[in-house]
Amino acid sequence: MRKIILWMSVSLDGYFEGPEHQIDWHRVDDELHNYFNAEIATMGGFLNGRRSYELMAEFWPTADRDPASSAPMREFAGIWREMPKVVYSRTLRHADWNATVVRDVDVAQVRALQEQPGGDLLVGGAELAATFRRLDLVDEYRIFVHPVLIGRGVPLFAPTDTHVDLRLVESRVFGNGVVMLRHQR
Repeated sequence: MRKIILWMSVSLDGYFEGPEHQIDWHRVDDELHNYFNAEIATMGGFLNGRRSYELMAEFWPTADRDPASSAPMREFAGIWREMPKVVYSRTLRHADWNATVVRDVDVAQVRALQEQPGGDLLVGGAELAATFRRLDLVDEYRIFVHPVLIGRGVPLFAPTDTHVDLRLVESRVFGNGVVMLRHQR
């Protein structure tokens, strides 16, 4: 069965994005981007909320044609375009780039996706991640802690009454100071 992996970047003080949805504080260099590409290329699909999908769709469809894009960025553009995507949104009517719009997170539908052949599924977006956590759908957490304090913004993990025991199965420090923490249930 495919795992559902919450794959997110976070500031050292726990924010997924700044107060105006900024992510310009991310420290993604070629080493980290090459790691992302190698891992994500084996995955079976992206599960995104509307905002995360729209943010990605603004840039990645044509990033490989931009002369300012690095080699890892150009490679990821192709990975992103080809990867199946489920976009959870009550307002979005249509999504391009191999994407399907789904109105609500339905546990039975998600479990059916997990039963399909292919690689693991990546959850992106703090609100969608909170829903998946609330519905007990996250099997693994890959959190990339960036060496920056942004002071305020949208926390990755909203307060909850749910207690989940996790086991650290891998950690890695990248040359730019980003630390990857991989936990499983």
